[in-house]
Amino acid sequence: MIDANRTDLSTDQRCIAALRTLSMDAVQQARSGHPGAPMGMAPVAYCLWQDVLRYDPADPAWPDRDRFVLSAGHASALLYSLLHLAGVRAVDDRGKPLDRPAVSLDDLKRFRQLGSVTPGHPEFRLTAGVETTTGPLGQGLGVSVGMAMASRWLAAHFNRPGFELFSHGVYALCGDGCMMEGLSSEAASLAGHLKLSNLCWIYDSNRITIEGSTDLAFSESVPERFSGLGWRVFRTSDANDLEQVRAALRSAATAADKPTLIVAESRIGFGAPNKQGTASAHGEPLGEEEVRLAKRAYGWPEDSRFLVPEEVTARFSQGIGRRGRGLSEAWARRLQGYAAAHPDLAERLGVLLARGLPPGWDRDIPVFPADAKGVASREASGKVLNAVAKNVPWLVGGSADLAPSTKTLIAGGGDFQAGSPSGRNLRFGIREHAMAAALNGLSHSGLRPYGSTFLNFLDYCRPSVRLAALMELPTVYVFTHDSISVGEDGPTHQPVEQLAGMRATPGLLVLRPADANETAEAWRVIMPLRRRPAVLVLSRQALPTVDRTRYAPASGLAKGAYVLAEAEGGKPEVLILATGSEVAPSLAAHELLRKEGVRSRVVSMPSWELFEEQDDAYKKAVLPPEVTARVSVEAGSPMGWDRYVGPSGRCIAMRSFGASAPAKEVEAKFGFTAEGIAAAARSAARGKSA
Repeated sequence: MIDANRTDLSTDQRCIAALRTLSMDAVQQARSGHPGAPMGMAPVAYCLWQDVLRYDPADPAWPDRDRFVLSAGHASALLYSLLHLAGVRAVDDRGKPLDRPAVSLDDLKRFRQLGSVTPGHPEFRLTAGVETTTGPLGQGLGVSVGMAMASRWLAAHFNRPGFELFSHGVYALCGDGCMMEGLSSEAASLAGHLKLSNLCWIYDSNRITIEGSTDLAFSESVPERFSGLGWRVFRTSDANDLEQVRAALRSAATAADKPTLIVAESRIGFGAPNKQGTASAHGEPLGEEEVRLAKRAYGWPEDSRFLVPEEVTARFSQGIGRRGRGLSEAWARRLQGYAAAHPDLAERLGVLLARGLPPGWDRDIPVFPADAKGVASREASGKVLNAVAKNVPWLVGGSADLAPSTKTLIAGGGDFQAGSPSGRNLRFGIREHAMAAALNGLSHSGLRPYGSTFLNFLDYCRPSVRLAALMELPTVYVFTHDSISVGEDGPTHQPVEQLAGMRATPGLLVLRPADANETAEAWRVIMPLRRRPAVLVLSRQALPTVDRTRYAPASGLAKGAYVLAEAEGGKPEVLILATGSEVAPSLAAHELLRKEGVRSRVVSMPSWELFEEQDDAYKKAVLPPEVTARVSVEAGSPMGWDRYVGPSGRCIAMRSFGASAPAKEVEAKFGFTAEGIAAAARSAARGKSA
């Protein structure tokens, strides 16, 4: 027994006390973290994991496991304590279990320390059992919607009579902060519309945030909001009442036509008062004295630290451990039978889960003939997307109500709706924030999702784009209307600063193709990616299709930058570096300079990231160090271009917002014309100041 003085505690209560005290000890030892939510939500988390979750701790990457998402990522100590007590195993890069725990007791003792697998907020890939990176409030909720969509899509495509391979549910634990963030409303609205009955959010309603009581800023009725969004709502008046909690969770697990919200009323600290007599600290350690008082209230030895009684681990092993092992082993046997009965589908599923591509996936990608009039890169992308979609059945995606404009519909792909979950066209509505988060959830499940909107609305997607880069997810973003050339729409729709922001994001691959064939090559680069998100930046206006018999082939895009037009004799006096829609006027400037006897080289530079990954010899061949006369041309911020043009170079760029006028007039006003580029190059070649 744990405490001779407390024989009245059930084994369930001891398990809950172990979750609470491990979390408290981890936060206290780190002198950093959030003990309140783990203490308040330990009973709910215990019931979910021990009694409901279809999850095998010995095989935590089992494809049909239920997903548990800690949207309230500040409560990470609770998740790490769960992973430890449940005996979740670590996995390798392919998801295969290893012979060691995902979170050891020593790992808990190193909470929030450098190099630990127990960082301040949960990180996907770093810690087995962490299904997605959370911390920015509401992100986990958006991701959970994508996971639930993926479960439905996988079931529709792969389940066959007698072989139910996919039926997993998704559970997300959130708090008042998640509910206040706008993302939660967008995501909940989408989930309600899609009737994602395999989705359950558990709302820790403890009425306190960093600043104090939620009465300061939050007085809405969350249950009424969710009822109006098409959710079933259950309320538990006390998160410590295990029977109430279990009844709500059982109801969620059997839901048939709506997602479920469980409102769990809790009090931070479970009655452990601080010196002022109020609830325990939300965002800071309790302090040694309060830790002792809390342990006393829980019937736990006051001076113990990181205590894990054998009966607690045995309880988890007999519960989720035994149940999960049986479920995952039954699934593995079912998969074997499935492979015998449906070998083609089984092979396809194996490739999908390995993030591979079918043989010949790119065989139908078109080659575009030279055309001075050309085609918008968004139009070219739509054609390439559909060519790829024919051969990659798990390429799915949509837009924030802009598919006719972003050209991202898959012809004949059907719509993903409540009654047609096999559809490949995802209708996100005007919900960029939820779209971007849901894409990450879809990507977590092995699908190849893409989402699209105008580049100027990247700001509505940026938190999720950033997290995709942090998690190394191969999510694809298609952003169109990429420059001041949207013209009359004016500066509100002209994204002059967005390229710089994306290039500043570690791990994010940004591609801004110059014409239709570079766009095709961009998709060739994007699709094989397994651990990197990509952004495809496309034009609304037509771009001339470069004559590749006269200039270099578009395959140079794969190296990020390449010599598109060479100077006479291969010895340039000036380098003109351009991306996207500014390549065509740069080529025209090159021809003007050639007639004047000025030797210019035009470098198409669709991806800084890919170029930086090339060896020094290649980079010096494209940008010879001895040629210091350089001009960059891009209808965006000049930030960052100095690394390529050097101290004596010129940047034709946007140093202000744009203007509302016909595109040609706007381009001329800001110097994006052949004549303007030629003048800057001529000046640079002669060593004159700009």
